[in-house]
Amino acid sequence: MNLKTYFENIEGTGILSTADDEGHVNCAIYAAPHVIDRDIIAFIMRSRKSYQFVTSNPNAAYLFMEEDSAYRGVRLTLLKTEENADPDDVNELRRSFRGGADEGPSRIVYFRVTEARPLVGEKFPE
Repeated sequence: MNLKTYFENIEGTGILSTADDEGHVNCAIYAAPHVIDRDIIAFIMRSRKSYQFVTSNPNAAYLFMEEDSAYRGVRLTLLKTEENADPDDVNELRRSFRGGADEGPSRIVYFRVTEARPLVGEKFPE
C-alpha cells in the first residue's frame, strides 16, 4: 500500500495508541500522519501523555478510519525511530497552526511502519 497517496487522498479520523514501559495504555485522536518515505511516517507531538508514553516505550499503533465508512481504513504498527525538536522544522512540516506558545513546544516524532493492515481483515485487496 502506498501510504503517501492514501493519506493525501482520503479523509478520516486517526487514533494513535501508545503504552508506557509499565503497560499503561493511552489513545488519542491524531491527524493523518506526514508520510516521509515508503515506511517512515511522522506526527507533530506536544509533551502530553502520548509523547511521554512513546518516549518510554517506542512501540505504538495508529488506526485510521475513513470518513463515511465504518469498515474501511488502515491499521499501522509503529516503532519510534527518532525525533526533531527544531521549531523551524516543526513549523515547516505543520499543516496548520493550532494553539499557542502556552501549550508548550512541539516536536516531530518519526516512526517506522513495521506492519500495515486494513481496518478490517488481515490483507489489503489485490
